[in-house]
Order: sequence, then C-alpha cells, then structure tokens
Amino acid sequence: MSLLQFDRVAIRLGGREILSPTSLGVDEGEFVCVIGPSGCGKTTLLRAATGFVTPAGGEVRRAGQPVRGPSREVAFVFQDYGRALLPWRTVAQNVSLALEAAKVAAEQRPARIAEVLKTVGLSAHADKYPAQLSGGMQQRVQIARCLAQRPQLLMMDEPFGALDAMTRESLQDELLRLVREQRLTVMFVTHDLEEALYLGDRVIALRANPTAERPSLAAVIDVTLPRPRDQLATKEHPEFLRLRRELYQFLGHH
Repeated sequence: MSLLQFDRVAIRLGGREILSPTSLGVDEGEFVCVIGPSGCGKTTLLRAATGFVTPAGGEVRRAGQPVRGPSREVAFVFQDYGRALLPWRTVAQNVSLALEAAKVAAEQRPARIAEVLKTVGLSAHADKYPAQLSGGMQQRVQIARCLAQRPQLLMMDEPFGALDAMTRESLQDELLRLVREQRLTVMFVTHDLEEALYLGDRVIALRANPTAERPSLAAVIDVTLPRPRDQLATKEHPEFLRLRRELYQFLGHH
C-alpha cells in the first residue's frame, strides 16, 4: 500500500476543472516531483494531499485513511519563505511555532529546536531575525520548522524557485541529505526540469485545461539515475540528458 494514494481525485475551483480525475500513489521514502505548465493544478494537488483543499470528486488517503483536513504528520514548505516566517520572532522562535502547535512541553522545546537547527546548519543563527538572513537561510528556517514536526510527509511548493542558481543547488543537495537521513517521503512541485530530474525518484507531469480525452495526468516518468546525486556528474549522465529532452518536449508541446 502507498503511503499517499490519490484515487480519481478531481478538483474544481470557480466552476472550472483544475484537475481531472487523477489516480497515483506515493510510496514511503519516495521523492516525487510534480511538473507542468502554469495553471495545471500542481500546487492544488499538494494542497489536496495536505488537506487544505477538498476534492470535488474521488479521495486522498494517507496510510490507508481518508484525508479530511490538515495533520501534523504532513508538513508544507511554501515558496514564499519571507511571508512564511514571523519577522518579530528569532530563528529559534520561528522553529518553536511547530512545537507550540503540537503542544510539546516548554522544557522539551530547546533540545528539539537545537537538534533541527543543527540538522540544517543554522545553529549559529538561532538568535537572529529573518531580516538578518539571506533568502537561502530563511528557506532553511522554514524547512527546520517543518522537520521539528517530525512529519511522515513533506510537501514542498517550488521552495527554491525564488533563489539564485548557486543557493538553489546548495539547498537541493542539502535537501537530499535530509531526506536520506530523516527517511522522509516528499512531494515537490517545480517548474525546473533539471531540478525535478536531479531530486526525484519519479516525475509526475500534469497538463493544463484537461478534458476527457486529455486528462490532467500526462506522464509518469521513473528516474533511475544513480544516487547519491552530484551537480556535475548527474547532469552530464546520458540518462539525465535523455529524460531532460523528453520532459522539455512535453512541456514545449503543452
């Protein structure tokens, strides 16, 4: 049984079908990337899996149980890290939000906070405020806050899209390390084909404006590139280049 199962999930917003009936599964420990043109329902798919959006049809199940609303077992990393953090709270206090929501005893929080800040390399910045950090560091604070929940599933909505290329690559490698060490299951939305192939075990391709003849789920691509991945060697691998061409042609066509 998949950890996360979409069973003919359909989503409509404002009377328009955003996602036609879609079925797919995400296995425990799997890293699944979702790509597609703007407006195809990538973010909406993640929000339905998290319980933020109620499907118009079908059902989302997590560990065999229907998803009826948000759960602390699912953490969501937003693209806009600046608005996701509270500017009047320090790094440690922002991470503490997750523990406060989970009603973790106050005396237990400092150790948990120190643990996750060490995990994401921010121990030396615990007392700084978001405005004192770079964009990449702010996004690491948001990831640390999610890890503090000790989630089963990590949902990531274009988390590195607003960052410069070097920072993005650094955080991609850091994320892969965290996923391996924490044994996380991840759904990751991106517009970047290379990012999807570099990070993912599978890539889910969606199309916009679905019809009965052309449903939302356009392709599911297995990525069998060797791990651990490397920013140079992986992206020069013949299979990486072949898959990139396949995905580029798909997005260009749609």
